[in-house]
Amino acid sequence: MSTILEEERFITENYLNMDLLRFTTAGSVDDGKSTLIGRLLYDSKSIFADQLEAIEKTSENKGYGYVNLALLTDGLRAEREQGITIDVAYRYFATPKRKFIIADTPGHIQYTRNMVTGASTANLTIILIDARHGVVEQSRRHAFIASLLQIKHLVVCINKMDLVNYSQEVFETIKKDFEGFSTKLEVPDIHYIPISALNGDNVVDKSDNMDWYKGATLLYTLENVHIASDHNLIDARFPVQYVVRPMNDEFHDYRGFAGKVEAGIFKPGDEVIALPSGFSSKIKSIDFFGEQLNEAFPPMSVTLTLEDNIDISRGDMLVKANNQPEISQDIELMVCWLNEKKMIPNGKYVIKHTTKEVRCMIKEVRYKVDINTLHKNEEDKSIGLNDIGRILIRTTLPLFFDSYKKNRTTGSVIIIDEFTNETVGAGMII
Repeated sequence: MSTILEEERFITENYLNMDLLRFTTAGSVDDGKSTLIGRLLYDSKSIFADQLEAIEKTSENKGYGYVNLALLTDGLRAEREQGITIDVAYRYFATPKRKFIIADTPGHIQYTRNMVTGASTANLTIILIDARHGVVEQSRRHAFIASLLQIKHLVVCINKMDLVNYSQEVFETIKKDFEGFSTKLEVPDIHYIPISALNGDNVVDKSDNMDWYKGATLLYTLENVHIASDHNLIDARFPVQYVVRPMNDEFHDYRGFAGKVEAGIFKPGDEVIALPSGFSSKIKSIDFFGEQLNEAFPPMSVTLTLEDNIDISRGDMLVKANNQPEISQDIELMVCWLNEKKMIPNGKYVIKHTTKEVRCMIKEVRYKVDINTLHKNEEDKSIGLNDIGRILIRTTLPLFFDSYKKNRTTGSVIIIDEFTNETVGAGMII
């Protein structure tokens, strides 16, 4: 019995300590995104028997003549009826090397906002391209959004190679076309893989049909892509989410500040400054579920205690004295508009930034981006659903922020309609 418990503890400890990769799939309609994820789950043995039985039965009832693995992610009834993805579908699986969270995003232009949502927390994006059609408008649109969201790793999967007789020439032509476009993007790491999601070629196992391809399979790439250096470990940022005051006999004088380390490394004894007050103190302890840690780094959620009693509340931020964020009420953003109601010039909205919430006004629309050409349109400045543009806002209170390039959390905001409470925009601070 003790041996079994030791084995379970060993498995649990190693499993919890495994690296986590968040990735999203994107591409045009019917490029095979859902089928690819289904194939990835199926070939990596990450599907439960009852799930497989259910999709086998559904595939048979619909007369497909094969097991439609896309049904694993197309969960909405409308998606299954149309054979397309409408909403963002999240799926989780793991291999012995790494844990994964997948965001399967829609391909239709009208669901670009869903792609932005799914990619906002991703480390990597898979762009699917139909080998028969090559690089199309949506391929460029999704690649640009991935670049805008500062996703550092891009895997371009040329899918449906079985429909072009596994032609190396077709693969090289599409690769060259995409490389010409990608020079305009800020993505430092791009991989190109020829695959057939339907048949499983180069998804989990190497393809015998494409022996001319000497690169890695998709799963191997996902398991081995280096993401540890993607975190900003220089600019220490700790937005305070909650003030912990137990007020009991055991912890009568305890006062801790709970939150998530968004950048940098914090250690006991470090001198920190509380914003916006500017008061300084030293970290007394870093607490985590009854334990005291020697350090905290992204993306850990911990509670910090300080040596001095400083007035700190939700929305404040702890930073290092010699490395502070920008503080301003006038902020420039690249914004992705997510609502059917257009942005109102000089309109008033609510801004959510880390743990802080303030009101703001749209002072100016600088330009709108033509996603197909990446040109700036300074004539048409109306920002509507799925549009991307550069704007200037003024907030009622100063925000403490970094550029989005430096930090995806302290450099991002969401814009909320103060009357309907709907999220209407996602902004990246320039």
